[in-house]
Amino acid sequence: MLKKVSVQKAVGTRLAHDITEIRPGEFKGPAFKKGHLVCNEDICHLQKLGKNHLYLIDLAEDEIHENQAARILAQGLAGIGVEWKNDPKEGKITLHAAFDGILSINIASLAAFNMVDEVMCATLHNHSLVKKGDLVAATRAIPLVMKRAPIERAASIASHYEGTIKVKQIKNLKTGLIITGSEVYDGLIEDGFAPVLSKKINDLGSQILSVEYTPDDSNLIKQAIEKCIDSGCDLILVTGGMSVDPDDVTRMGISQAGATEMHYGTAVLPGAMFLVAYINDIPLLGVPACGLHHRITVLDLVLPRIMAGEHIGKKELAFFGHGGLCMDCKECTFPHCPFGKGV
Repeated sequence: MLKKVSVQKAVGTRLAHDITEIRPGEFKGPAFKKGHLVCNEDICHLQKLGKNHLYLIDLAEDEIHENQAARILAQGLAGIGVEWKNDPKEGKITLHAAFDGILSINIASLAAFNMVDEVMCATLHNHSLVKKGDLVAATRAIPLVMKRAPIERAASIASHYEGTIKVKQIKNLKTGLIITGSEVYDGLIEDGFAPVLSKKINDLGSQILSVEYTPDDSNLIKQAIEKCIDSGCDLILVTGGMSVDPDDVTRMGISQAGATEMHYGTAVLPGAMFLVAYINDIPLLGVPACGLHHRITVLDLVLPRIMAGEHIGKKELAFFGHGGLCMDCKECTFPHCPFGKGV
């Protein structure tokens, strides 16, 4: 229960909540923190903040203060790879990445949480790449005082599946590159794929174990894949030969190498002719020619998730369609743009 008193009569009492001060372009935060002992010198400052009255709190047994509520909410929301400080400010707690990785949000659970009255949680986009310490979410109880039951219900919803918000650690995968194309194999043109793909792999903390070159021959492509597997590769990228031309035989070579699962085509531009396959649980990604002409393609959406241990199948590729249209901006700002942000 809240009891309203004038600031003059509040002298000698302790504040029941933080009192926010905003100085545009300069400061936003608590001018006085919860528990502050109000003295005569505070009266003028409080009045300048529009506080002619303060509120004393006498909590009923079934009520809870905003800061205590925020702690309960944060504990329910935070899963593996997410950390937070038990230091709520104005009823809000921020959640941060405990290590480098990819953010994993249970979107349905987050929506159900936010359907509960008087609570909220906002997050970064699902599957965002994050660094240790990055802000990934924030939660708060909206009123100063509320019933305990809805807070506990929201926290219970959030804690399903071991937390609504997680960070998946990106693994160090030994990667094999197979560059197909008779024009490259015969030395008629210089290979542009190996340096581009090597940088993408290295930037995600993994290493290139081997680079193989093959002509447009499905049997030789099969042999190159088998060589990568035998050498201990955890991930294989095969470039070229992904279009509909009769001499594009890369898919045939992948199939001959024993792919038990193969998905050709994605709802993403650039990258419609991208391929995902698995051979003995080793992911194999088929990179079409657009990977040479565009700095960012579907590969940049799939690769971090593969390295975080996700299995990318037909369903995941289909969901890429929402947000999967690159606007081909003159100045690319990826990942700070809408591309790939639909899921």
